[in-house]
Amino acid sequence: MAEPRYVIWGSAGHAKVLAALIGRLGGCVEALFDRDAVASVLPGVPVYQGEAGFHRWADQAQDIAQVRGLVAIGGSRGRDRLALQQLFRGRGLELPPLQHPDASVCATATLGAGTQVLAQAVVAADAVVGAACILNHKASVDHECRIGDGVHLAPGATLCGLVTLHAHVMVGAGAVVLPRLTIGENSIVGAGAVVTRDVPPDTTVVGNPARPLRRAPQP
Repeated sequence: MAEPRYVIWGSAGHAKVLAALIGRLGGCVEALFDRDAVASVLPGVPVYQGEAGFHRWADQAQDIAQVRGLVAIGGSRGRDRLALQQLFRGRGLELPPLQHPDASVCATATLGAGTQVLAQAVVAADAVVGAACILNHKASVDHECRIGDGVHLAPGATLCGLVTLHAHVMVGAGAVVLPRLTIGENSIVGAGAVVTRDVPPDTTVVGNPARPLRRAPQP
């Protein structure tokens, strides 16, 4: 059986993480893409710039339907990850979820297209994770959580049972969301925060207990 072939959008640190995982799974990375003119972070793997570069690669790629696409753009840029996955899909690339062998994903959990579950992350019973999500190292998603598309859980983030995260939410490193709470679309939970109440859309919360971040008044 041929080794799995991958391409990655993004040529920075997260691409290195994904490439190491792909290698462990017996696959190879054959191209990187980036909107900026940057150097490749993977020896011997070329970088193509922007959508034009992607289409140039796709026009000459062999058996493109056998290639798998991943997006190595983290943080609160969930909309960008989803848009890039749509770009990949438009040229026929596969978008399967990627799971580290040292992660624990329950058989009754669901992972969306292009979602990445990294080392020692946990996804418990009946959890549903949307497309283009990143569950980083040691992130924990407890039973029956519902995670929308384009969400990023940073290393060590913890969602207790029955938590709902709407689309494009970012949960910072070491943050905790207590059971049965809801985080609205496009919101950010700061690193180390403890969320004890629902968070409305388009809100950044920090601290323990988490409170909305106050902005300085404009002069």
